[in-house]
Amino acid sequence: MNKKSPIKISICNELFQGWPIEKVFEYAALLGYDGVEIAPYTLADSVTEISPKRRKAIRLAAEQAGIEVVALHWLLAKPEGLYINHPDEIIRIKTQEYMEALIHFCADIGGKILVHGSPHQRTIQGGWDFQESWDFSKETFKICLKTARKRNVLYCIEPLAHTSTNFINTVAEAIQLVKEIRHPNFKMVFDCRSASAQEESVPEALLRAMESGYLRHIHVNDANGRGPGFGETGFIPILKSLVKNNYKGYISVEVIDFSPDPQTVASRSISYLRGILETLTEKG
Repeated sequence: MNKKSPIKISICNELFQGWPIEKVFEYAALLGYDGVEIAPYTLADSVTEISPKRRKAIRLAAEQAGIEVVALHWLLAKPEGLYINHPDEIIRIKTQEYMEALIHFCADIGGKILVHGSPHQRTIQGGWDFQESWDFSKETFKICLKTARKRNVLYCIEPLAHTSTNFINTVAEAIQLVKEIRHPNFKMVFDCRSASAQEESVPEALLRAMESGYLRHIHVNDANGRGPGFGETGFIPILKSLVKNNYKGYISVEVIDFSPDPQTVASRSISYLRGILETLTEKG
């Protein structure tokens, strides 16, 4: 009997532009995905607009489809004016309050992880002091982590390519931030596309993230912004490293380029990933 890989696969919902979240859950389940990762801006301009009744309905729809709500990401894309490390204290407080609202929303719909990417809301602007910006970021995260602990969710920083932001670009920088914050609910995410732009070796950078003990979630995407298997990024060594190191979390298909269409991206991505994982598991 074939062994099944313990690695679960999810997909991010913003790919399915205009689809009701219930339809996304159903389609993802049909293709064999284990979970769905949600960009809150696809549901409302602000999560504070999403009623308790609607939150319960989203959670129930996922359960009925046999899909796990894995995470939230693109956290600060909306509403406008949010910034984790802005010198203006009023802006930081507004951002902290919204991040706490996101944590509550994530827990309410059954999510376990918040992926903090949001490059434009963390970039250090000209004239800002780096150390001050670093400290403001730590302050923002620490305030929100009190709520994360109460709601039993993980808040995770995502290193992003320098083409998107100039703040937290590498695995080493993310590890440093997690070490300094020193909170059980603050961890990190690994993004294959960003790592391909920032790191000398994606598999080696992934191994460093795993060895740190802080890695909790992975975005799988090609260097070209498309799905895994749609470009030149080699996912066999990446997935081999995950299997070898007994990774039991989610790998989540996140694409920047939605072409040719969501059905093709979603179906080909999971077929490609499952094929590799099944081969590696059988060999193991």
